[in-house]
Amino acid sequence: MKKIFVLTGEPSGDILASKVISKLKNSSPNIEYLSVGGEYLKALGIKSLYDLKEVTYLGFTKVLLNVFKINKKINETVNKIIEFNPDILFSVDSPDFTLRVAKKVKKRKPNIKTIHFVAPQVWVWREHRVKQLKSFLDHILLLFPFEKKYFDKENIKSTFTGHPLLEEQEKTKIDISQIIKKDKKIFSIYPGSRMSEINVLLPILLEFVKLMNEKYTDIFFIFHSTTEHSRLIHNLLSKEGFKNCEVISDGKIKSHVLKESIFAVAKSGTISLEICNAKVPSVIIYKMNSINFFIIRMLVKVKSPNIINIAANEEIIPQLLQSKCNPKDIFKTVDRLLNDKKILEKQVKKSQEIINTFKNAKSSEIASSVLLNQL
Repeated sequence: MKKIFVLTGEPSGDILASKVISKLKNSSPNIEYLSVGGEYLKALGIKSLYDLKEVTYLGFTKVLLNVFKINKKINETVNKIIEFNPDILFSVDSPDFTLRVAKKVKKRKPNIKTIHFVAPQVWVWREHRVKQLKSFLDHILLLFPFEKKYFDKENIKSTFTGHPLLEEQEKTKIDISQIIKKDKKIFSIYPGSRMSEINVLLPILLEFVKLMNEKYTDIFFIFHSTTEHSRLIHNLLSKEGFKNCEVISDGKIKSHVLKESIFAVAKSGTISLEICNAKVPSVIIYKMNSINFFIIRMLVKVKSPNIINIAANEEIIPQLLQSKCNPKDIFKTVDRLLNDKKILEKQVKKSQEIINTFKNAKSSEIASSVLLNQL
C-alpha cells in the first residue's frame, strides 16, 4: 500500500489539503495517510500526530519567543515522518514550519518525494528563497499563474492548479433560516482562525458591531469561526448582550451564509478570495504589534497584504491596517460603502475580473493528479 504524509501548519492549510486529499481518496482509495492536520483532514478519517495549535505561531516576536519549542516540534515531526516512511510528503502552506520539516526529511530520506502546495510568496519577499527550494522539493503546486516564472527560472518543477477554494461548490440546499432572524440582512464577520488574531481583532470587532447597531436596526451579524474557537466567541457575544449576532463553524453553512451576505469584514488572508468569489463587497482588517509591523515593512516589496489588491496594483478592497484597524474607522468605512451602491458594484466587478485569472474548475483534481503521478 502506498503512503502519503500530509503536513499542514494552520487551519487554512488544513482546508486546502482536505480538498486535494478528498479527490485523491475518491480516485485511489488504497492509500494510507498520516498527518499533521486539523478538523478537515480529521473529517476524512486521517489521523493527526498532534493538535495544529501546537505549531501555529503568528508574528516574528512570537516565533522568536518560541524558537526552542518550534525546533523541538520540527524535529519530532521529522522523526515521525521518517518512521511512517511515506512515498510522498505532501506539505501545504505555512512554509516557515512545513518547508523546514520537508528539508530535513529530504536530507535524511532522499527517496521520499516532496510536493509542496501554496508557494512561499516570493513575489512579496525573500525571492532568493526559490534557489533554496530546489535542493529539497520535487514539485510545487501554484495557486496563481504569475508565480510560475519564479520557479521556471530555477528549473523547479511546478504546476499551476488555481485556487481550490474558488472551485464551483456542489449546489446543495441548506436551510439557514434558524440562524437568521426574519427581516434581517446578513453581515459576515471573519475575526481570524488563530487565537493570537482573535485576541487582537475580536474586541475591535465587538465595538464595531455596537457602533453599527446604533445606526442600523435591520442587520444580523454572523461571526465565521473554527470549531475550536466558536464557543469562546459565542460566550463573548453573550457577555456583551448582543441579540443580533451568531457564531457558525460548519464549513457548508458558512459558504451559504456568505453568499447571502450584504457585506463582510474580514481579517486579511485567504478568506478575502472566498468573499470576492461569492461576489460580496468587503473590507479587510489587520493589526499586529508594532515591532512585527516594522520588520514586515522593512522586508516586503508590496504595499498591500491583499492578493486582489496586489494583482490589480490598486486598492480594490479597502484595507484598514494597524492604527486604522479600530472600531470607529472600520464603522466609518463600512457605513460609507453601504450607502454608496455604485462603489459596491464597482468593487465586486473589479474583484471578479482579478479573481477569474486565479480560477480553475478542476483545481483540486489537478493537484491530486500530481500526487497520484508521483506515486
